[in-house]
Amino acid sequence: MDATPQRAYRAACPGCGAPVEFRSAQSTHAVCGYCQSTVVRSGDTLARIGKMSELFDDFSPLQLGASGVYGSGAQALSFTLTGRLQYKYDQGSWTEWVAVLANGGMAFLSEDNGAYVFGQPALAQQNLPASDKLRVGGTAAIGGKAFSVASIQRIALMSAQGELPHLPPLGTPFAMVELRSADGEVLSIDYGASPPTVSRGRAVLLDELRLTGLRDASSKQEKGQQLACPQCGAQVAVMLANSKSITCQSCNTLIDLSQGVGADLQHAVQDEPVALLIPLGTTGQLQGVQWQVVGFQHRMGSEPDDTDEFFGWSEYLLYNRKRGFVFLVDAEDGWSLVKPATGAPTLQTSGQTASYLNANYSLLSRYQAETDYVAGEFYWQVKRGEKTSNSDFANGNAVLSREQTSTEVSWSSGEKIGGDVVAKAFKLDGKKNLFKRVDAQPLSSAPRMGCFTIIVVLVVLLVLLVLISRCSRCDPALENCASSSSSRTSGGSFGGSSGGGGHK
Repeated sequence: MDATPQRAYRAACPGCGAPVEFRSAQSTHAVCGYCQSTVVRSGDTLARIGKMSELFDDFSPLQLGASGVYGSGAQALSFTLTGRLQYKYDQGSWTEWVAVLANGGMAFLSEDNGAYVFGQPALAQQNLPASDKLRVGGTAAIGGKAFSVASIQRIALMSAQGELPHLPPLGTPFAMVELRSADGEVLSIDYGASPPTVSRGRAVLLDELRLTGLRDASSKQEKGQQLACPQCGAQVAVMLANSKSITCQSCNTLIDLSQGVGADLQHAVQDEPVALLIPLGTTGQLQGVQWQVVGFQHRMGSEPDDTDEFFGWSEYLLYNRKRGFVFLVDAEDGWSLVKPATGAPTLQTSGQTASYLNANYSLLSRYQAETDYVAGEFYWQVKRGEKTSNSDFANGNAVLSREQTSTEVSWSSGEKIGGDVVAKAFKLDGKKNLFKRVDAQPLSSAPRMGCFTIIVVLVVLLVLLVLISRCSRCDPALENCASSSSSRTSGGSFGGSSGGGGHK
């Protein structure tokens, strides 16, 4: 299919005279590709209203002019990317690509750290709730359909490029709310316009869009930006352009990059480094995808009613140019590979079960989590001491986790994998014994025991209980009598932050 619109409008830029083209009648603004002038269209004339800030290079595989197809059969939509909007919020940033359809209509391809959602403008909704009336984790009925409120963020436009259907004021904050349905639909409400605008879409993989004209991977600058560590002065190389946190390899200091390299850098000293089983920068293949380890964090958890006992686990942040980020979780009961769930799993009122993609999951644990050590680079601003409320669910080897902060609820889904698989994937077979974990064996697969064996086991347990009752008389005045029964499952969380407002 030819994605070229049947009609197009071209005029000279008021700033430099270069041609500025409008492929869609719905576009009102454009950014001149030569002088960065922001122009507004009024009939057949263009007026210059300012100059746009430079785009930051996020090494996206997408670029203006790339074409693709969304869907299949009679419902297939051919499109061409003609515009780009870059937004920022407290924890990170994301890009919204404007796509012009072959019939002249508009669509959006939202990109947030390798996760993509293809959406289209929805009909204006009557009586949309104000952003301050919505609550993260709550539900809302939009157009007669139930949605879960996944994220409420204050965002601002950083920069823009190409042909645009709308253009929020540069740097002026406004609310963006993201909602998700049980069947995987993503609905975004943009409160930067009056009345608010709505788009509806679904998560996609780049390979599904059959894209042509992608950016050449070789155009990525292999040499990252350099900065001096605020603590020890050592040179720190920032390899991912959109990183918001990084650690110094010399002194383990955690550096905040959220204001950009060269701005005033906040930092926190980490005195007790954690040894990584998989070194940063290591590449490995899991589930047919080549991943690179770019970040690591260690987290501690405690049960809601037991703040004296803690358990820990590790999360490796993995990156692939077309797949974005996933987490490899190393917990005491095994390894798992998890990624964000685009849809909103249905949580039962009791909180004991959740359903997702026609599968039911049972609650394993509910706990408070806190980040206590960080290494490498992260696409959000990682903070030591950052706390979240987590719940883990399981269905056999499939895992499902819910994580909530004050501004966002994120779900992640994945599956358990063997420690030997992880060691082999990252070519660490020589250390495979270090990857072994105590994986609980389902009772249904355990060997059957005869009646005599069961009786012997019961007698032994009874004797042990009697001995314990006689020997473990604890004096609270002399020692801590609390016992720990806490354990962290391998369900994982998506990095302590899903990147909020980023159309996951």
